[in-house]
Amino acid sequence: MRLYLFFVIVLGGLFFGKAQENSTNIILMIGDGMGLTQITAGMYFNGNKTSLEGFTSIGLSKTHSSNSLVTDSAASGTAMAVGVKTLNGVVGISYKNKTPKSILEISKEQGYQTALIATSSIVHATPASFYADVVSRKEYEKIALQMSTSVVDYFIGGGKKYFNDREDNRNLIKEMSDYDIVSSLSKFDNSTASKIGHFTNRDEPNKIVDGRLPLKDAVQSVLSKLDRDQKPFFMMVEGSQIDWGGHANEINYVISEFKDFDAAVQTVLDYTIDHPNTLVIVTADHETGGLTIPKGNIKKMRPSVDFSTVGHTASMVPVFAKGPSADTFSGIYDNTLIFTKMLNVLNE
Repeated sequence: MRLYLFFVIVLGGLFFGKAQENSTNIILMIGDGMGLTQITAGMYFNGNKTSLEGFTSIGLSKTHSSNSLVTDSAASGTAMAVGVKTLNGVVGISYKNKTPKSILEISKEQGYQTALIATSSIVHATPASFYADVVSRKEYEKIALQMSTSVVDYFIGGGKKYFNDREDNRNLIKEMSDYDIVSSLSKFDNSTASKIGHFTNRDEPNKIVDGRLPLKDAVQSVLSKLDRDQKPFFMMVEGSQIDWGGHANEINYVISEFKDFDAAVQTVLDYTIDHPNTLVIVTADHETGGLTIPKGNIKKMRPSVDFSTVGHTASMVPVFAKGPSADTFSGIYDNTLIFTKMLNVLNE
């Protein structure tokens, strides 16, 4: 009997290890507001190079919401996270009032570890789309409540006040007893907890030029934890403030945030060298600012730009992919199919 149990345990362990080895990690990176022109301008301002040149497959995503050609981050984030169109301003709920599971939640059900990183608050529209369902993206305290009981293993982002300075007087941070909520990235690195959260700001994080934590450092810290866990994982990383620079029509803001995001993308690409079972997808939820490059200086590689709006536009946005099944992300398709394509990878 003991010998039988021994073989069951050993063979079971070998099978489980092989299954984990064959599983594909998925890293979805979203440059909020990052249209093709933001990438182009950022590339020229970055010495005519970008980490995005390292991708093998490129597609185009249609970003419209269910009620407008011009989407917002809530509707577009929802499309990518749960695979359905919805109204602008709605998070995680379809236009038919259904609340399908997100790719993050499905990943968790399949034994994956999960992580969210954002240069906005963690309850902002895009990250919220992966764990919350609310009729208005502005219901930050409700989103925080859903975050506190979510299946997210690791998170880094702002918005601490929505957890511990609430109208209902609840302190969600104290209630999140399964998390180690740390006050710095070094404490994040040193934590041995199975679930870790780091609030980078009480409200919205600073601009990168004002001393915000570089996105690449946050990404590296989370990747180290995921490596420690030795399980497949799903991670969403958002360069949130490219969008904010577009809304402000400030090209220097756009460029500095793009460079921060671009460096994080390179960190992920470097990770895939030793982890070839990792699919990396880089895209945007929409374009912001109607950015154009009508002229420029070829000797200095400096574009001269114009903005046509302080809002979003209906332009398609690029999708870059590298790793297992990357070729399925080429072509022109609806943003909801980003979810479908990731789900297909999970189910392979």
